[in-house]
Amino acid sequence: MITPNPLAGAIILSIGGCSSALCYTPQKKTRAWSWQTYWMAQAAVCWVILPWLGAWLTTPQLTAVLAETPTRVMVNTILLGALYGVGGTAVGVAIRYVGFSITYAIAIGISCVVGTIFTPLVSGELAILLARTGTPWVLGGVGVATVGILVSGLAGWLKDNDLRKSNTMPEGFQLGKGLFFCVLAGVLSAVFGISLDVGRPMAVIAAAHGAGQFEGNIIYIFSCGGAFISSAAYCLFLHFRQRTMGEYVSLGPGSERAWLPVNFSMAALTGLLWYGQFFLYGAGQVRMGAYKFTSWTIINVMVVVFSALVGLLMREWKGCRPRTWAALVSSFVLLLVAVGLMTYGNYLGST
Repeated sequence: MITPNPLAGAIILSIGGCSSALCYTPQKKTRAWSWQTYWMAQAAVCWVILPWLGAWLTTPQLTAVLAETPTRVMVNTILLGALYGVGGTAVGVAIRYVGFSITYAIAIGISCVVGTIFTPLVSGELAILLARTGTPWVLGGVGVATVGILVSGLAGWLKDNDLRKSNTMPEGFQLGKGLFFCVLAGVLSAVFGISLDVGRPMAVIAAAHGAGQFEGNIIYIFSCGGAFISSAAYCLFLHFRQRTMGEYVSLGPGSERAWLPVNFSMAALTGLLWYGQFFLYGAGQVRMGAYKFTSWTIINVMVVVFSALVGLLMREWKGCRPRTWAALVSSFVLLLVAVGLMTYGNYLGST
């Protein structure tokens, strides 16, 4: 049994949010690879190789835990993970059309609200949680986080207008398509948090075998495995349609040929950063006490904050007007205040 420590939990979740926000940046360094080749390569790392490796290293008697886990739990976790895989793929597509900042603000905003409220609502724990001391602070934090994410989305919309007027619109920017994939990503990405709750019985079994703070790592084998199945199906469809399967072994003649190892390295780095958020989410969640469901909100809030910072470093906000910058800074303040409120509420609830 892990002693609740909301401050440590919030810090770990924040680092996980940073890892998530950075995971797509290595794609900028790849050459002569289609989107599906890059996505399939990184998906194999973050959704297959690392979940199995992480579970094997941190779960004592892994085979025994798997044998004791009900088949129904495994299957349902895989199915929900497959839906998340569609959402994760939609995030990657949305970034191509509208950039990091808008994608994360909208997609994560939707995921944050849906994924946070679902767990206590369906489990019937909402009434019990409302009676706890820290609940007003926690719910206030969730509310402020929602407003902060909306303001971040407003900043992204203002940025879109500014770039159009200043003729600095990035190549490939398509707001309509981007918004569609942002909404799709937000709804389906929230399913990942739900899949972790559905897979909770196997974490309990892992804890009984001595997994400790890493009890949740075994769930990722199935939730991430399901995500890989749906993502791989889409990537293979694109491969056969566009005849790009050969990109894994050859980039053709010229200077690009020597870049193949770099491409694989960037894909592996993406997978490592993406899996890092899962690993840190599990380590942070077990420390959040009675309000574990707020872990989903906190990590998603920090994803929005760090993704906006990544957008700044990648000069996505170049040419924006003062009111756009004001909206961006306001969203930062609101989101950081929200994390503080939820952390304090978790502290009150744990004492």
